[in-house]
Amino acid sequence: MRHFGHLADDVRDRLFLEQPGGFDRDSESGVLSTALGATLYCPATRETLGADVRKQAARGVVSMVLCLEDAISDREVPAAEANLVARLGELHTSDTQDLPLLFIRVRTAGQITDLTRRLGPAVGLLSGFVLPKFTEESGNDFLEALAAAEESSGHRLFAMPVLESPELAHLETRREQLFGISRLLAKHRERILAVRLGVTDLCSAYGLRRSPDLTAYDVALVAAVIGDVVNVLGRADGSGFTVTGPVWEYFPVQERMFKPQLRRTPFTATDPPGEAVRQRIIEHDLDGLIREIELDRANGLLGKTCIHPSHVPAVHALSVVTHEEFSDARDILDQERGGGGVLRSAYTNKMNEAKPHRAWAERVLLRAEVFGVAREDVSFAELLAACL
Repeated sequence: MRHFGHLADDVRDRLFLEQPGGFDRDSESGVLSTALGATLYCPATRETLGADVRKQAARGVVSMVLCLEDAISDREVPAAEANLVARLGELHTSDTQDLPLLFIRVRTAGQITDLTRRLGPAVGLLSGFVLPKFTEESGNDFLEALAAAEESSGHRLFAMPVLESPELAHLETRREQLFGISRLLAKHRERILAVRLGVTDLCSAYGLRRSPDLTAYDVALVAAVIGDVVNVLGRADGSGFTVTGPVWEYFPVQERMFKPQLRRTPFTATDPPGEAVRQRIIEHDLDGLIREIELDRANGLLGKTCIHPSHVPAVHALSVVTHEEFSDARDILDQERGGGGVLRSAYTNKMNEAKPHRAWAERVLLRAEVFGVAREDVSFAELLAACL
């Protein structure tokens, strides 16, 4: 699979200076954690689950979570498990070449080993499990169950713990929790694909919910947690993990409290196809999502949890490395290999300091491997328009 692989060859040739690279379930973990992109959640109760997976893959989704937790009610769990096992079994007996990376979001550690057993050979379709309400106390059981499932199935299975518990939201327990989680994840480093943030649950600890005009970073309590999670778990010194962006809850058009934000988009009428794309962004209520994705990147997050297919194109379009980023990253690493120093960027608009910017440059080039590099004259609007 590859990002933007659903686009025609001539469209990709027009958009990309460096084409997105291919990857599969067996690729190196660093590539897969970067390639997750917009991870689309789907309730495991859907009778058309198998067809839904194929449909979304054809639309450019490369990672999906089949959810047995908050997306369904407590009474639906047994039926959802049975449906999940049946639908994955059907997928396994058909052509699996173009399927996305698939994960199951469980409720308990016991579900990991039980579902692995029930899936039989179909477990080979899975890339791993999403572990909800992950804490230092609950996490060890989840990770031991994952290790047992991996051993019994003979397939590599990754974990994506979700940090969303009240212990993380509350100031008096956050520090202890984060360092405890860090120690636990370090022991299982080879199995941790990414750390996910459950902002909806964090808000619930205080009865909060952000409006579509506000990003997660406008909610001070949430922003503080995100900053602390990245501080402890997102370090660039080799001890950190990929931390993914929180879910954007909105997709229908609704009345805005702050009307000027309708015009606060990255598009102008001169952007081809500028105005048309701007109107579609407004119609689909994506301007807030776009701002939040930009803030995710600025705060060290990569990829995003998504609950609606309309969010996927924006996440992926904003993940493409711009020509300017690519030029800066290559120049920085070339300068660093030459002993360091400072140089003016090729775009003559910034300072590129080799040693302080090296980790940033390495991350940019890894992102370029899986999302590609846009041509110099290609804007975000054009990338997004090609996917809408």
